[in-house]
Amino acid sequence: MRVLLTGAEGQLGRCFSDRAGDLLEVLATDRKQLDITDIDAVQKIINDFNPDAIVNAAAYTAVDKAESDYDAAYAINCHAVKNLASQASKLNIPFIHVSTDYVFNGESKIAYNESDECDPKSVYGATKRAGELEALQSPKGIVIRTSWVFSEYGNNFVKTMLRLGVQRDALSIVGDQYGCPTYAGDLAQAILTMLATPNFMPGLYHCSGDESVSWYQFAQSIFNTAHASASYPRIPVLSSITTDEYPTPAARPRYSVMNTNKLNAAGIAPGDWKKQLERVIPKILKEVSV
Repeated sequence: MRVLLTGAEGQLGRCFSDRAGDLLEVLATDRKQLDITDIDAVQKIINDFNPDAIVNAAAYTAVDKAESDYDAAYAINCHAVKNLASQASKLNIPFIHVSTDYVFNGESKIAYNESDECDPKSVYGATKRAGELEALQSPKGIVIRTSWVFSEYGNNFVKTMLRLGVQRDALSIVGDQYGCPTYAGDLAQAILTMLATPNFMPGLYHCSGDESVSWYQFAQSIFNTAHASASYPRIPVLSSITTDEYPTPAARPRYSVMNTNKLNAAGIAPGDWKKQLERVIPKILKEVSV
C-alpha cells in the first residue's frame, strides 16, 4: 500500500513512519516538501505518487497564537484538508484526518461521544471543526479526534514539564481541566490498523488514552515516573491552580474526556498512557540536561 503522509515531522508523523516500516510505502512530507494549502502542489504530488491512502497529520497547533492568526490557522486546518479530501475523493481512496478534543466546549460532565454537539470556544477548535467537515465529505473519509498528545518527538507537555522541573523548584499546574493523555505511537498504530483493515468503516472516531486526569495529575505522573527512573534528580513542588488563575488568549475546554467505545468496537483499544510514559521519559531525559 502506498500512503501519502503529511505532517511527517510532527509527533504523529514521526511515530507513524517509525511503525510503518516495510509494511507500507510511505511518502512522508512536511511543509518543505509539500504546501498542502496549494491545490496545484497537492494535485502534482498525488499524480506523481498515486497513493492508495492519504494520512493528514499536519495541523496548525499553536492554540493561543491562532486567536490572532485566524487566516493561517484556517488555511492549514480547513482549506488544506479540503484540498487533500478532494483528491482522495477523486481517487476513491481512504483519507484519514486527525482532529482534536478542542471541538467541544468542555461543559459536559460525562465523556463526549462522536455524535455529541460541537461547540468550539477557540479559533483553533473552530478551524479544526471546519476541517473535520471537509474531511467527512470524502466518501472514504475518517476523522480521528485525539487529545493531549505526547511522545519522544517534538514539543509536548511531558517535555515541557521535565525541562521546567530541572529549572525551577516549584511549578503551578492547572488542576481543573480534564482530558486523556495520548501517546502518539498508539495513535499511529490505530491508523495503521485502520489502513490494514479492508473496508474500514468511514466516519468519526475518538482515539485517546485509557484514563482521564487533570493537567496537574498528569504532571504528577510525569515527575513520579521520571524520578523512579533514577536519572531525574528531584521532583519540584507542584501546586494545583484554576484555569482562572492562569488566563490564556484561547479558551480551553474544562472537560474534554472522549468516549472511545466506537473505536473499541472496531477492534482498536485505547492505549495505556502511563505505561507509555515509562518508555518515553528515558528517551526524553537524554535530551534534557539534569
